Amino acid sequence: MIEHTHAQPVRTEADLTTKLHYLRRRALVDFALAAHAWPNELAGLGDLWNGGVAFFKVFTCTTHGIPGFDAGALLKTFGHLAKLQAIALVHCEDQASTALAAARLQAEGREDGGVIPEWRSREAEILAVGEVLAASELTSARVVIAHASHRAVVDLVERARATGIAVVVESCPQYFLLRENEVLTLGGLRKFTPPARARSDADFDDMWTALGPTRQIDLVSSDHAPATRLQKEAGRIWDVHFGLPGLDTTSSFLIDAALRGRLSLERVVELYATSPARTYGLRSKGELRVGGDADFALVNVATERTLTDESVYSKAGWTPYSGMAVRGRVVSTYVRGVPVFVDGDFPAEIGHGKFVAGMGRSSSKSQA
Repeated sequence: MIEHTHAQPVRTEADLTTKLHYLRRRALVDFALAAHAWPNELAGLGDLWNGGVAFFKVFTCTTHGIPGFDAGALLKTFGHLAKLQAIALVHCEDQASTALAAARLQAEGREDGGVIPEWRSREAEILAVGEVLAASELTSARVVIAHASHRAVVDLVERARATGIAVVVESCPQYFLLRENEVLTLGGLRKFTPPARARSDADFDDMWTALGPTRQIDLVSSDHAPATRLQKEAGRIWDVHFGLPGLDTTSSFLIDAALRGRLSLERVVELYATSPARTYGLRSKGELRVGGDADFALVNVATERTLTDESVYSKAGWTPYSGMAVRGRVVSTYVRGVPVFVDGDFPAEIGHGKFVAGMGRSSSKSQA
């Protein structure tokens, strides 16, 4: 797991030390940590990178209370990260476009769920992706495009790659399973950003093609945001939390896709283990090999089950995929050869999980 939080963002080396101290005796699985880049705050980035953060999260529009980067701040920060050979995971939505849309919708008195796709539009995402790609080319910064929500984003990145720009594309289950119009009836329970884009089965098929046959999407993330159902349903659509819980269901989504013939099982491993580990420099993770960690899960492929809110371990206590039938079930999970999950029980000692540093720190210091 690579963790970062918007509620208490890691911005300084002291923040990182505090979080590591807190997590050291609380984790069952090995974990990495990310930091947040802040506009025009460059001084501490080197200390954080050398301290072992896996990546720096960057927003191009203000979200979750985290300030967005304009073009000037993006160029300056990318230039600094390039010198460190650090990597940025960038949430791409254009600040000016989203601000104009929000002002218009609020002036109209709109309070319905339909404000979400109009506020956080396709156009805003495309504009920001283009700006991030340009900044990456100008600075040679290593960039991951976060939460690619529809095929136009993927195709834009593919054209940039053809010119030699090195960029990685991440996507999430919601862009393969949820439709844009669900927010009209479910409101806050479908408030995430970028929002769901699919309006037809063809839109889903386009994303599946990019995930499987054309391999334009490089990795899948849970993008886990554990707001409770109460938090998601309380208050105005403008004010409730962004995001969906995803940790409990992302592996289920991928395994089910493989067992239904959408992906190969090897591609599932690549998308959810090997590619993330390589992208973020987690040297001992992501594949079974001599010298690597013996991390693996055993899956019963002969079962079919229905996802429910009651089966969610996360404190969120619900899943947007409740009622969905999936094939396959993880029956046990091993971390460095030790079983940490077996048939619903957790036999390992709390604290078995260790911090795994990113590529900014030498491998001899990769665990603490």
